[in-house]
Amino acid sequence: MAPQTGPLPPGRWQDAARATGLLSADGTVASTVFAEMTDLARRTGAVNLGQGFPDVDGPAAVKHAAQRAIEDGHNQYPPGPGVLELRNAVADHQFRHYGLDPDPETEVLVTTGATEAIAATLLALAGPGDDVVTLEPFYDSHAAGIALAGARHVTVPLVPGPDRFHLDVEALRSAVTDRTRIVLVNSPHNPTGTVLTLDELEAIADVARRHDAVVVTDEVYEHLTYDDTEHVPIATLPGMRERTITISSAGKTFSFTGWKVGWLHGPAPLVTAVRTVKQFLTYASGAPFQPAVAGALADDETPRALADSLAVRRDLLCTGLVAAGFDVVVPQGTYFVVADGAPLGHDDGVALCRALPGLAGVVGVPVSAFCTPGSPTARALASRVRFTFVKREDVLRDAVERLGRLRRS
Repeated sequence: MAPQTGPLPPGRWQDAARATGLLSADGTVASTVFAEMTDLARRTGAVNLGQGFPDVDGPAAVKHAAQRAIEDGHNQYPPGPGVLELRNAVADHQFRHYGLDPDPETEVLVTTGATEAIAATLLALAGPGDDVVTLEPFYDSHAAGIALAGARHVTVPLVPGPDRFHLDVEALRSAVTDRTRIVLVNSPHNPTGTVLTLDELEAIADVARRHDAVVVTDEVYEHLTYDDTEHVPIATLPGMRERTITISSAGKTFSFTGWKVGWLHGPAPLVTAVRTVKQFLTYASGAPFQPAVAGALADDETPRALADSLAVRRDLLCTGLVAAGFDVVVPQGTYFVVADGAPLGHDDGVALCRALPGLAGVVGVPVSAFCTPGSPTARALASRVRFTFVKREDVLRDAVERLGRLRRS
């Protein structure tokens, strides 16, 4: 019999992947608006404020530690759970900052970035017949991981206000049911920059306990908060350590996004389930980077200095966006600010992003790309655009000058 050619017949995963934009209608890999905007910046020479990665490296001492690890022979497979030095450093970090005390032997797992931690957790703990609840807008890998697991993606809106995006608590209480296996929380939140308040976290904890759901937290921006805003891990709330997987990484905290060193911690039975999946994804990675990150985690000054620097750059970009005519919700954390193009007469954020290189020589990303296509939240945020301020000040000043053309046009 001749081998089958052409696309596979549709199945549950393909249906879910099409619904979340992973596959196009003909079964090919869908092009994302992120790739489109990056290509647009490259072709036009526009300042790329769409992609959220630093344009300078992190501390030289951390780079040198990785170089020494290479020279010292840390170039083969590290242990599947991660090198013990890093697992100890994660546990020490969590205790020092939050009073959490995970056992580095059984309750900490090193992953290939937070992305793998999220995917492995979703694959381990959710499947067909389960609901996974997320905030909306949501980081794109959250929806992708849910689709890969074959679970149903249920969203709860973040609603813009003059000071921050707020969790719709009543919508949360309606969304979480006995079908809910996981509540996936991202705070500090990409793309809105909001940091969930203690009241909002307690509302999430309450519904998780009531419906016996696991909470999975994406906390990669945990140290990048501004204006005395406090990040509180939900695992610190009463009764939540026993049902929470906490995820973070070195990429954002230390400006080494390409190293892809992440971790998670939680109750041993849940971590064991995630490790079972993770061993068949990457098994292990980042051998010379893991000891370097372990050393970096002992340094509390570098993240504080980065947050202080980012606060200045945030204010620079926000001031420029307001001067250009955008309505801005000033972010409490992360690399990103959300700006509304409606006051400039642009009700379609996708169209505005495609036009921005010609109008102002700048690239952003439409916030609707972080929403379920056609959802009420996507419609409510249709005119909004995400810009990043994790760029050098001279780059941001150039971008602000260019954005001024919108007001003058």
